[in-house]
Formats: sequence, C-alpha cells, structure tokens
Amino acid sequence: MADCYSPVGVFDSGLGGLTVAREIIRQIPDERIVYFGDTARVPYGSKSKDTIIRYTDQILRFLDTQDVKAIVVACNTVSSYALEEVRDHVNVPIIGVVKPGARVAAATTVNRKIGILGTEGTVASGMYPRFIGELNPEIEVTQKACPLLCPLVEEGWWNNDVTFSVLHRYLEPIQASGADTLILGCTHYPLLRSAIREVMGEKVNLVNPAYETAIELRRLLTEKGLLYPESGENGKAEEKYRFFVSDDPERFCRFATSVLKFDIEKAEKVNIESF
Repeated sequence: MADCYSPVGVFDSGLGGLTVAREIIRQIPDERIVYFGDTARVPYGSKSKDTIIRYTDQILRFLDTQDVKAIVVACNTVSSYALEEVRDHVNVPIIGVVKPGARVAAATTVNRKIGILGTEGTVASGMYPRFIGELNPEIEVTQKACPLLCPLVEEGWWNNDVTFSVLHRYLEPIQASGADTLILGCTHYPLLRSAIREVMGEKVNLVNPAYETAIELRRLLTEKGLLYPESGENGKAEEKYRFFVSDDPERFCRFATSVLKFDIEKAEKVNIESF
C-alpha cells in the first residue's frame, strides 16, 4: 500500500521527461522518484491515439508494480491524447503536463496571444487551445509542430547553428502572431530554452510546463497527505531515484547525466510489452 514514503512515478515516451524529473528534484528534493522512459518506442508524437493509450496502459501497469503513490505523465503527447482516457485505470493521483502549463500561460499573457511549440501529436490533439479557450475564450492561440527539435535535443545540439536555423523557421508564425507568451509544449524543449530565448527576445514570456507540473505535484501531494516528510537529509541520488527504460540503458544514462547534472550509473531495462 503506497504511503508518503512511497516514490512518485514519472514516465515519458523517452528522454524528454527527464526535464520534468529535474524540476521535481529541484522543487521537492525529499521525494523519491521511479522514472520510466519508453526508449524502444519513441517518438510518440507521430503515433495514433489508440497506440498511445495502449502504451500508456502498459506503463501504468509497470508503475503499479513499483508501489508508486502518484504518477506524473511527463509527456505532452500522452497528456493530450491519453490522460483522461486512462485516469480511471489507476488507484493513485495522476497528473499531466498540459494543464499546469496552460493555466500559467493563460494567467500571465498580457495581450491575450499565446504561442505553442509541440510535437505533431500534441498540436494535432488541440488540447492546449481547447483548455486555454476554457480558461479564457478571448485568448488567441498559435500552434507550431516542430518534429525536428527532439532529434536535435537528443543529439546534444542545444546551442548549435543548425538548431538556431531550425528554430528561426519554426518560430516565424509565432513571432508573426505577436504572441507575448510561448509554451514549450514538449518536455525536450526546456533544454533549448536559452536558444529559444535568443530567437524570441526578452519580452516574450517562456512557459516551462515541466516547472509548473512540479509545482502542481507538490500541491497535490500536500493536499493528499502524501508529501515525503522533510528530513534535512536528502540521501544519495542512487538511493532516491530509480530509472527504467525499454531499450538502450547506456545511452539513456549518458543523456540523463547531462540533464540532471549528477551521475546516472544505472537504468534497468524492462520488457514493457509484457505488462
């Protein structure tokens, strides 16, 4: 039976959700985390809704074996397509990354114009415009699918000339819309924050759903009485954080180390299709 000492489950289609895990570590440093990255079946952005729901159910069944107390869907595509469909499939609180980011964007835009960068799946789902419209129907939303950004991030080209060239092309319609707020609607994109800031300029507010989701998680755990008790001793990272993947754990560990800024020496490979 999960309690306040149980870990939080975090999952993503692959590597991008590590930015969410990073924010959880920063904002709620006492929490234990079990992270699953579906590295064998990435990307999810080009998959059908039915496939994404099936993958999500398998991952939820795996996380249930880890006795997690709450689950964070650290993937915009899954949050858009599958979260509401699978919410009743688990017995613990579950949150995604779309609504926390959308709420902050809607609350902070001054000229009521918001831009969204996302995967093809997230943009096609229309989840961000729909939810923002529910919050404030006067807000104008401009979306742009950016399929080249995730491979560039995973290649480590966070401030590369090629990346800047791609960003200039993708950001043109957002700039033309006059948006004063831009949602980084894929968990890979916070790793490009400085490059996006350089292209968009200082006057545009960049909303990082990873950060907002960590804040939402802290609120949820506190409300449910599940927040890990403050001890003053955070413990060793290898004891607090466990990582699982569906393929290529060595590559995952290298990338995770670059994102989390401490050595990730082990990720366990899981046959996720068996769940």
